[in-house]
Amino acid sequence: MGKFFIDTTQGTVATQRQLMDSGVAGDDGIPPKPWHRIQGTDDATTLWYAVMRRQEKGIFIGSLVIRHSDHHALLLERGWQEVPVEEIGPTVPHPF
Repeated sequence: MGKFFIDTTQGTVATQRQLMDSGVAGDDGIPPKPWHRIQGTDDATTLWYAVMRRQEKGIFIGSLVIRHSDHHALLLERGWQEVPVEEIGPTVPHPF
């Protein structure tokens, strides 16, 4: 899958490739704000990693965690939401 980004205003999550294919990100692969890179490995796959999100102080933040790990369970206990794989992708193109 690769690099993941989160729209900090809506909580939408997408991969860098999805953002480039939809025209949200340019050829450099960097999408404009409000998209923010979710820190993690550059070759993350949803087979091994869960994409998590949580709203904090009016914005959405994201995290990648190894599925079924203690950290994954802790985030769920603390109110984080796992983003379903079928929901990963840009839904509304954002203007540059």
